[in-house]
Amino acid sequence: MKQLFILFFLLIGWTLQASESFHLVRKDAGAPIYYQGNEPVVKTAIEMLIQDSKSVCRHPFTRTETVVNQSIIVGVLGQDAAFQKRLSEHKIDVSAIQGQWEAFQIQSVGENGKDYLFVTGSDSRGAAYGVLELSRLIGVFPWVWWADAVPEKKSEVVLPAHFKNIQQPSVQYRGIFLNDEDWGLLPWSGQNIGPKTYARIFELLLRLRANTIWPAMHEKTPPFYLVEGNKEVAAQYGIVVGTSHCEPLMRNSATEWDIAAQGDYNYVTNKEEILSYWTERLQALNGTENIYTIGLRGKHDGMMQGVKTLEEHKSVLSQVLTDQRELLREYVNPDPSKIPQTFIPYKEVLDVYDAGLEVPDDVTLVWCDDNYGYIRRLCNEKERLRSGGSGVYYHVSYWGRPHDYLWLASTSPALVHTEMKRAYDHGANKLWILNVGDIKPAEYLMEFFLDMAWNINVPSGFNHLNVWATREFGKQHTEEITAIMKEYYRLANFRKPEHTGWSRVEEPGYPRNLTPVVDSEYNPQFNNELQNRLQNCLSVENRVKQLRPAIPENKQSSFFQLVEYPVRGASLINQKWLYAQLTDTLKSNLAYDEIERLTADYNNMENGKWNRMMSSHPRDLPVFAKAPLNPSSGGKQSSPCGGVEGAVIAQNATNAVETWRATSSKAIEGLGHSFAAVPIEQSDSLTFVFDIPFEGDGWIKIAAIPNHDVDGQGMKIAVSVNDSTDVARRVSTADYSVEGRSETWKQNVLRGQALITFPFNFRHKGKTTISVKALTPYIIIDQIMVGNGEMNFYEFPIK
Repeated sequence: MKQLFILFFLLIGWTLQASESFHLVRKDAGAPIYYQGNEPVVKTAIEMLIQDSKSVCRHPFTRTETVVNQSIIVGVLGQDAAFQKRLSEHKIDVSAIQGQWEAFQIQSVGENGKDYLFVTGSDSRGAAYGVLELSRLIGVFPWVWWADAVPEKKSEVVLPAHFKNIQQPSVQYRGIFLNDEDWGLLPWSGQNIGPKTYARIFELLLRLRANTIWPAMHEKTPPFYLVEGNKEVAAQYGIVVGTSHCEPLMRNSATEWDIAAQGDYNYVTNKEEILSYWTERLQALNGTENIYTIGLRGKHDGMMQGVKTLEEHKSVLSQVLTDQRELLREYVNPDPSKIPQTFIPYKEVLDVYDAGLEVPDDVTLVWCDDNYGYIRRLCNEKERLRSGGSGVYYHVSYWGRPHDYLWLASTSPALVHTEMKRAYDHGANKLWILNVGDIKPAEYLMEFFLDMAWNINVPSGFNHLNVWATREFGKQHTEEITAIMKEYYRLANFRKPEHTGWSRVEEPGYPRNLTPVVDSEYNPQFNNELQNRLQNCLSVENRVKQLRPAIPENKQSSFFQLVEYPVRGASLINQKWLYAQLTDTLKSNLAYDEIERLTADYNNMENGKWNRMMSSHPRDLPVFAKAPLNPSSGGKQSSPCGGVEGAVIAQNATNAVETWRATSSKAIEGLGHSFAAVPIEQSDSLTFVFDIPFEGDGWIKIAAIPNHDVDGQGMKIAVSVNDSTDVARRVSTADYSVEGRSETWKQNVLRGQALITFPFNFRHKGKTTISVKALTPYIIIDQIMVGNGEMNFYEFPIK
């Protein structure tokens, strides 16, 4: 009775206080919400909004069965005649979202002393995103639970008169892949990633306006569709379930094949058993919303069994696609073109596709990066005409050669933006999936990626980070937090934290196929490289420690999770190995101990809420161990642009004195060792001026971003030189594209640069101009160096 009285009082209060503006919160009370539909995801979003409002105002939003003044009226186009009638009565034009995918329109109207807020979805998920936009408007943001981002209390939240907000996604399917979960998400969930865990993950995805999950699939994790309650919670949150490149037709073969089938996972010798295995799953998926991966790889992340040559591989895979389509036609929809399907040419499968494998036109091609953030392939003009469109599978976390990076998420947002915007411009707007590992600590990059998928014109680079920092921690701390995070990403552009041991994984001939840690390649003699890096790491860590006391108490937990732990962790692992190289064992050990202490703090914070989520040593790789007293020498010395002895002059690409076209001179903040790499359009050039202090044999070295020739034209540049006599000299060209997972590619992704070296005879000292011309698209120049003496680096072939 008391609850009914309070509800009646609040409704009367709202009825008596009409105005031209719309109050989401008035006098510490949330607005009433009117929704008469039956869409589960819309109901879920409304309940989330109501719960969110409890942390903002004294009296939360309430559900109402009648429309009163200052009501929020929620509806889905085409599903409720009464809602459609109200739109007409209030002359609300929804043509902008009519027939669109997952669009919403929020609009306030006022007449006759009454004000309403209409939340209209073009479909059910669109309406849900519109409802949760109201959570954002009252100050509750996506990381409220996942990073303990406490909202501010508010007694008034007012939308201006005639408020209108229309949004729709740039990419149709937007989501994440939970992967390599053995050291975080799995132990945190109590070794059972089931409906309780997925409910929290799906809530986060709904807040981030994502709609797709590739579930966790390692051997220790129960397969998604074998766990009771998983498919129901996916429906509740409107989440579409897909699978990765090695999980065809919704089956997690890493685990399920051993449970459900017999014999080898070999389509050549055991075809009928595999077909039966797929059929069993398709029969069980009635009423679920899925994206079906077609194709076949190995039982986990490996090559298909039973084939030896590329032609054999193509022939068998072609038959697999035909057979899978027949199963989909029989058990899902008689018209396969109406079934969401993906073909993912990952690793060796890309070679098969490029050899002429025919993929049905209505299937979405999902292109992949090289696991380190550089997309290998995108659609050519013919492929862009495919009805199935294309998408991207991208990594900010990875297990594999040349070395994992499963601990911290340090990929520069500038690289993410550069690569994904290029993909979108090539028509990849059907599906974007981000490998986020355990989600934590990849929170910011996950949000940035999904924000781009929602709105491709989202603020680029660090403008987005600036807005995010303001939202999470307040304007007074924005500048410093943004600067700290930029330095975190800049240092990782040289070497990710997980790669600071200069060791490798998956290298045959070593124990566990792991090479030992060796000295870094930072050169103590060249520009104080080693000492400067150490000082930079110490400096950024000190900035975090100095800032933390100024962060409000209710933001301390989220600050630790989102800023302090990754920044200090990255700094400390650098300190550990650099001090070891300088034979300062005490300081090296102190850095190791501090990482362990910070990690324990993480797992114990919030009364143990995050217990076992964070591991400081995923896979127990050598880089995470305490440094030995005498690390073995690396045998190589390397400046940020490579190792040298003799006279050396280096410049960043932004020092170019002229460009052939002004459009090619716009530096990308946050990209490369320079943190300001410069893209050059095809046939454009950058020109640099050097005062050469020597004559005779020397070299010119170009450092480029190690992105790939996504259309197969190569990564070709030309270098020309004019010396002090102003006489044009010969032009040298090089193609620095790489194949597969070659040694050159390994060096490139670990270093974050492709190095192209041109031997050159300098006939005169003094002023010398050097021009770098792009012969193919997508060239991005980071640094240039000239010098003489020994060159300790891998040379690309010079033509």
